Amino acid sequence: MKVVLWILIFLITFSIMEFMAWFTHKYIMHGFLWSLHKDHHHKDHNSWWERNDLFFIFYAAVSICCFIGWQYYGFWAGLPIGLGIFAYGVAYFMVHDIFIHQRFKLFRNANHWYARGIRRAHKIHHKHLGKEKGECFGMLVPPLKYFKK
Repeated sequence: MKVVLWILIFLITFSIMEFMAWFTHKYIMHGFLWSLHKDHHHKDHNSWWERNDLFFIFYAAVSICCFIGWQYYGFWAGLPIGLGIFAYGVAYFMVHDIFIHQRFKLFRNANHWYARGIRRAHKIHHKHLGKEKGECFGMLVPPLKYFKK
């Protein structure tokens, strides 16, 4: 029974992270921490690393804290929560950084309707280079209007 509960917590955490990605992007990245996110919309340096990557480090730290809580402090839900955050981070990295922004040259020829929809939604978001008017949505499930055949 405990394994079923852990799987349920993992799936709920993964789903909540899609909301957290939207919320963080809309109200934090395009809000008071725009100074860290703006180089993602308008690159002002020659480095592969972006200041925007600090958001990844924040979520990795939260996930690691959950693992530590589970391992050393008896926080039984720490493992499935930490794994849910980690799994979402991997999915986000694969979709956003590798597939969309091509930080590694993989999945360049993907032409599935879902792949086109994800790219179209992200392109609309990056149409605006400034802090304002950037349409924000979850990364793995953008609005259906972007999935035209």
